[in-house]
Amino acid sequence: MNSVRAANRRPRRVSRPRPVQQQQERNNAAAAAGERDDDVPADMVAEESGPGAQNSPYQLRRKTLLPKRTACPTKSSMEGASTSATENFGHRAKRARVSGKSQDLSAPAEQYLQEKLPDEVVLKIFSYLLEQDLCRAACVCKRFSELANDPILWKRLYMEVFEYTRPMMHPEPGKFYQINPEEYEHPNPWKESFQQLYKGAHVKPGFAEHFYSNPARYKGRENMLYYDTIEDALGGVQEAHFDGLIFVHSGIYTDEWIYIESPITMIGAAPGKVADKVIIENTRDSTFVFMEGSEDAYVGYMTIRFNPDDKSAQHHNAHHCLEITVNCSPIIDHCIIRSTCTVGSAVCVSGQGACPTIKHCNISDCENVGLYITDHAQGIYEDNEISNNALAGIWVKNHGNPIIRRNHIHHGRDVGVFTFDHGMGYFESCNIHRNRIAGFEVKAYANPTVVRCEIHHGQTGGIYVHEKGRGQFIENKIYANNFAGVWITSNSDPTIRGNAIFNGNQGGVYIFGDGRGLIEGNDIYGNALAGIQIRTNSCPIVRHNKIHDGQHGGIYVHEKGQGVIEENEVYSNTLAGVWVTTGSTPVLRRNRIHSGKQVGVYFYDNGHGVLEDNDIYNHMYSGVQIRTGSNPKIRRNKIWGGQNGGILVYNSGLGFIEDNEIFDNAMAGVWIKTDSNPTLRRNKIHDGRDGGICIFNGGRGLLEENDIFRNAQAGVLISTNSHPVLRKNRIFDGFAAGIEITNHATATLEGNQIFNNRFGGLFLASGVNVTMKDNKIMNNQDAIEKAVSRGQCLYKISSYTSYPMHDFYRCHTCNTTDRNAICVNCIKKCHQGHDVEFIRHDRFFCDCGAGTLSNPCTLAGEPTHDTDTLYDSAPPIESNTLQHN
Repeated sequence: MNSVRAANRRPRRVSRPRPVQQQQERNNAAAAAGERDDDVPADMVAEESGPGAQNSPYQLRRKTLLPKRTACPTKSSMEGASTSATENFGHRAKRARVSGKSQDLSAPAEQYLQEKLPDEVVLKIFSYLLEQDLCRAACVCKRFSELANDPILWKRLYMEVFEYTRPMMHPEPGKFYQINPEEYEHPNPWKESFQQLYKGAHVKPGFAEHFYSNPARYKGRENMLYYDTIEDALGGVQEAHFDGLIFVHSGIYTDEWIYIESPITMIGAAPGKVADKVIIENTRDSTFVFMEGSEDAYVGYMTIRFNPDDKSAQHHNAHHCLEITVNCSPIIDHCIIRSTCTVGSAVCVSGQGACPTIKHCNISDCENVGLYITDHAQGIYEDNEISNNALAGIWVKNHGNPIIRRNHIHHGRDVGVFTFDHGMGYFESCNIHRNRIAGFEVKAYANPTVVRCEIHHGQTGGIYVHEKGRGQFIENKIYANNFAGVWITSNSDPTIRGNAIFNGNQGGVYIFGDGRGLIEGNDIYGNALAGIQIRTNSCPIVRHNKIHDGQHGGIYVHEKGQGVIEENEVYSNTLAGVWVTTGSTPVLRRNRIHSGKQVGVYFYDNGHGVLEDNDIYNHMYSGVQIRTGSNPKIRRNKIWGGQNGGILVYNSGLGFIEDNEIFDNAMAGVWIKTDSNPTLRRNKIHDGRDGGICIFNGGRGLLEENDIFRNAQAGVLISTNSHPVLRKNRIFDGFAAGIEITNHATATLEGNQIFNNRFGGLFLASGVNVTMKDNKIMNNQDAIEKAVSRGQCLYKISSYTSYPMHDFYRCHTCNTTDRNAICVNCIKKCHQGHDVEFIRHDRFFCDCGAGTLSNPCTLAGEPTHDTDTLYDSAPPIESNTLQHN
């Protein structure tokens, strides 16, 4: 396309600079004939042998002429007083010999001019000189050198030629920058910049005719070239009139054919904000086209616009503000780039070997894509402002692989950055925010690397990876987006590592629709929904993350979600640390899940999976809850410090709970209730602040080969129509009973060892029938029977914190209620002769000993402030997580 366009484009019109041949011939003839130097005004020169030559006190001794030289004062030719005229302007001819008398007579005038004439007068004279004359004057003496280097003189000359109100430094090819003179280390930055920019052509409409019509006014600037159009100046480059530096002065340049095929340098030249004053636009074709041969070309400090009359025409798909094609690497610097076309892009970089450097540019307010990189193109794009474009701020497609650093990409009317169809790229330290769709979108095998960027305040999500997208997102800050910080879907497989993902208005990382990915080492916190959400057959690897302080849950796996979730720290979330539901089967290994405001890990509605080798501790509710058909495998975990129970299985929950250590929970280590039927094997359930295992309300389960010890209440409590099977367990060293069965429950007890429990080994309430085989009940402390035999009130051994099982009674004389119970020794002693009634053999503490009846107990000590006897341990708190779904 580009080669055809180049072949068919109109011939470049070249306007040659007007010759100054006649003036140059006269100067050369005069120099050859030994006439006076044209550089010295005629009224200041007199023949040494003429009349009055020795009488005037202001007579100047004439210097021997130098050979005529028309070269521009480059840096080496404008060094100041320390550089001799011989070095800068050619070898000085030998000085004409004059008599000593004549030399002595001219000395006072020379001395007066060089030493005594006031600075103000000398500066006034110097102000009429051009740059080459100032350089010559600086070679006369030290004083002239200092005065000829006055910054004000050079600022005037500089602004006359270049228009800049601040010096434009050009220390090396392809590098330009403006400086504040007051802050610059060089004493005269105006002169230094003049030296650096001197060899250049100027595009200054209307000035070329004036310049070439006044050769005397611009004497010494013969090698400065002026043109009316950019096309003419580019033609001059091709004809080798100069070394490729073009200054485009203030103005609007419309519909010029600017095809760059050589390493030219084109820079705007204007006062104030340069790029605002130099405007180049096209209404029919691409404004700038860089073609093969334009390696190392430079365009900077100007506004480049594509403004077609028919803004929606499809043929403008191939038209752009900047078009950079194969095998060229121009530098685009400090440009303002605008396109009003509704198709295509403002900047298009395409083709193998297209490798520009675009820096400090403003690509904004375009009605199409801002920057489009495709077809194996590369390049470096740094410190650009890309905003408010109708489509993506940046597109990268078809193996495009740019390096994009420190760009500010914001307020786009579409996505911020869109990589698709195998697009790649390295994005570093960019600020991407407030775009209407995602800040960064990856699609269709695209594989970008995004490092240390800030992606925030997106009107939808932060990062969206879909349709087999990939990519590496490393050490970014992703925050305050309206949807998820990161979305991964439809078989995509990115790497999300070391990012901070926080304060989102929804979730942190959302993986759905067969999404995959490695989510590693991220800090995910403060999000309104789950820190990580996995659903619909997605299977990511989630490891080494911190997921904390969320306003919702930590990790939410649902709708057949999967994944390997390992070595994460999940803590201080408002709802469950981990949810697993609706057919999901994740594997959770070696995580620390702690300090949650509800449940640690919550399996419900057929949630399955594996939970192994985790530390689950210090939750306000249970460490693990299993309900409604859920059937996880829970192995080798440490579950401790819960303010409720360790594990709660309820509402037909299942599960294999094996080889866990469950300890130091405020309530029972394991609760089984409401038709639940888990399997517990080889667990150590110990040092609970309540019972070891509590089974009630129709709970079942197989308890096999567990060690249950040192619990504050019964090692196993079975109640209210429950029917578990206990086989080969060891229940010992409890601070209450070993096993208690009450409230019409039954059980099968086979091969259990029950020993060294304080109250006794096995207690069966009235009406309880159990199946027992090969159990060993031995060496228990039997504190209840010993207290009864000693005539003590049972409250003496239980206080109001334990519930010893024995016969209890009611006293009608004392008007006790159904909520009161009295032990046998108090009936005999304290209520002797009263109308009493035997109730049953069951768990209770003695209200008489507790001091809650009208008459004080004569067997107990100080009364307590408790009121009612509780016949069961306090029930666990079930999660209300579902209320927040």
